[in-house]
Amino acid sequence: MSAEANAPTASEYIVHHLTHWQNKKQVDIVDFSVFNIDSLFFSILLGVVGCFFLWKAARHATSGVPGRFQAAVEILIELVDGQAKSIVHNAKSRKLVAPLALTVFVWIVLLNTMDLLPLDLLPMVWGWIYGAAGHDVSHAYLRVVPTADLSISLGLSVSVLFICLFYNIKIKGIGGWAHELVTAPFGTSKNPVAAVILAVVNVAEQLISFTAKTVSHGMRLFGNMYAGELIFMLIALLGGSWAFSEDPTGSLTLLLLHVVAGWMWAVFHILIILLQAFVFMMLTLVYIGQAHDAH
Repeated sequence: MSAEANAPTASEYIVHHLTHWQNKKQVDIVDFSVFNIDSLFFSILLGVVGCFFLWKAARHATSGVPGRFQAAVEILIELVDGQAKSIVHNAKSRKLVAPLALTVFVWIVLLNTMDLLPLDLLPMVWGWIYGAAGHDVSHAYLRVVPTADLSISLGLSVSVLFICLFYNIKIKGIGGWAHELVTAPFGTSKNPVAAVILAVVNVAEQLISFTAKTVSHGMRLFGNMYAGELIFMLIALLGGSWAFSEDPTGSLTLLLLHVVAGWMWAVFHILIILLQAFVFMMLTLVYIGQAHDAH
């Protein structure tokens, strides 16, 4: 029997790696009682790791010549603080917004970096644990890139929306913000009928704006990381095709392509990891800054 007989097909391999470890089998199309355990686990774990290293840098900070780790953290803090000052002009708000932006950037960088781990490493380890517990290994699903999960990316963007709503009310007052909802961006009119029509149009425009910004904020991060994850899977299939080939020595070209393409994409993906975290952080600052502006 050839090795190919026990090898999964390309579609089976990709579908398996795109399936989440969930708390139960989802029956309905929309079932809010189902959640992705793997995404939550790695998000919480990496959030704790990020906070630990930032805390460690702050605890061991010195006034003399800083070490490389402290210098890197200080450069990052100065970068984020500079961006916060240029966008959010309220000094009191920046005491919360700047650390929030720093946390968002570090957290998303760590979440995105999970994409650089060997694709089958953690799922294989999880498969051993799952099998040792007496379960069917073929159902040992595990996805390790939380930002490639739409629920995580949209969860982050919805959290930013709630913060924006908070600052809209805090800065303008509930009455001032309500007045803005019905008068911006098209203004109002002294004519009662026209004023009502404009109020409805303004509220609709504001709702569309909040929805569009929130959805695009999360979808941008999700789309880029999901696409990157798929490319890593396709590259892994080159190595799999070589490994399960009847004549591995005769298909060394596949192995060479697997190594070269994997290395090149990983190097390029580092830029995507940092860029997507920076873009998400900047849009967070922009949206919160807009919440401070009066129309």
